[in-house]
Amino acid sequence: MQAYADTSDVGQFINGASVAGTGSRTQSIFNPATGARARRLLLGEAADVEAAVASAQEAFPAWSDTPPIKRARVMLRFLELMNKHRDELAAIITAEHGKVFSDAQGEVSRGIDVIEFACGIPQLLKGDYTEQVSTGIDNWTTRQALGVVAGITPFNFPCMVPCWMFPVAIAAGNTFILKPSERDPSASLFMADLLKKAGLPDGVFNVVQGDKAVVDALLVHPDVKAVSFVGSTPIANYIYETGAKHGKRVQALGGAKNHMVVMPDADIEKAVDALIGAAYGSAGERCMAISVALLVGDAAEKVMPLLEERTRSLIVKNGMEPDAEMGPIVTQQALERIEGYIAEGVKEGATLVVDGRGLEVSGHEDGFFTGGTLFDNVTPDMRIYKEEIFGPVLACVRVKDFSEAVELINAHEFGNGVACFTSDGHIAREFGRRIQVGMVGINVPIPVPMAWHGFGGWKRSLFGDTHAYGEEGVRFYTKQKSIMQRWSESIEKGAEFAMPTAK
Repeated sequence: MQAYADTSDVGQFINGASVAGTGSRTQSIFNPATGARARRLLLGEAADVEAAVASAQEAFPAWSDTPPIKRARVMLRFLELMNKHRDELAAIITAEHGKVFSDAQGEVSRGIDVIEFACGIPQLLKGDYTEQVSTGIDNWTTRQALGVVAGITPFNFPCMVPCWMFPVAIAAGNTFILKPSERDPSASLFMADLLKKAGLPDGVFNVVQGDKAVVDALLVHPDVKAVSFVGSTPIANYIYETGAKHGKRVQALGGAKNHMVVMPDADIEKAVDALIGAAYGSAGERCMAISVALLVGDAAEKVMPLLEERTRSLIVKNGMEPDAEMGPIVTQQALERIEGYIAEGVKEGATLVVDGRGLEVSGHEDGFFTGGTLFDNVTPDMRIYKEEIFGPVLACVRVKDFSEAVELINAHEFGNGVACFTSDGHIAREFGRRIQVGMVGINVPIPVPMAWHGFGGWKRSLFGDTHAYGEEGVRFYTKQKSIMQRWSESIEKGAEFAMPTAK
């Protein structure tokens, strides 16, 4: 197993081996809790993409021809290794991302769920069969791998989001190229090592580290058949348009502005607990984080005092500390962007109830820390309501009734996740039916679907036709083939010039 010392360079993984790559450009990787440079990333270039694609292409014929049950057994060995090393992987994530260790452990667990799902690929690839569709003719369908496919993943889940992609893609018979975030890239190489140890043939899984140069090379390469992406909406739109223009199947998950409706009849203490965890967990750096609380009627008077108390008492420190509830922001630049939004909210007239700016953590004065920030009296015309902040900032909007809450949510450009806390079954049912959002929670603040259901939003939160992982993921990484068959004994003599019909 490769050692990930603080001084080690982070490079590429191509054709079953760790390599530096062809480029000369580098980028620093920081420990967000200390602000110190932890290691150096060797940025890949188009030539490294070319090498990875060539390796993946060479491996594809044998891997796709491997019986699905044998591919599943490789995934099963990988699953066992992921379970064995889950805490090591979680520690790598905390060191580079900053999220608290228990949150990183949860991320790894959710990634493992998808690996478990992929182990069922023999069942998932089964087609349909119809005997005697016409006299002497049988018809069946199969699903076959696409070829070389790629995944471009974000910094906030360096294990879980790649696991939304490559286990299903590889189990289905494809070969895979991962372009992880350059901010926390080491988890990708750790998993590459485990895949190799599990017996995955060289070239089936490759990692090319880098920035836009690598992304663009993947998007235009003629031998990359499909691209999956998770990230911000402007980039998702670019990925979708560029990849589709070059003939690729594209699945691009974009940004979010997730609302949580609190009805007056909700269990207020549980609703506040849900808001605190969903807004400030992982420092708000989740595409499913709750960033807007819609407080209906007199719910606001009950919720706001508890929210203020809980926000002020958040335990913010190094994510490896066992009592930490929130860790640092991933980079200094991200911290400055988040605190810039807070200043904008004040300027626009929102009531700043709790200001998280200027937080110092003892012993980590140079870390990228901010506290939880809470706004009240936010209105839909404000930037802190309309735009994705991607940080620990909760905007509270007061609405008069349920209908106004639904109208606000449905009018927003994003439609990733949403929640409603209520004790009324009719309200819950109407919310689920009427809301124009892809993932809905009823008394569940972060409704991330389990591995066999699939993840994806609506509106400008998703570009493409299928959601990630689950059965939709299998369909994304495979193509259907329909086969009709008959034998000479049932073939009538003479040419037929009319459209074939059932006879």
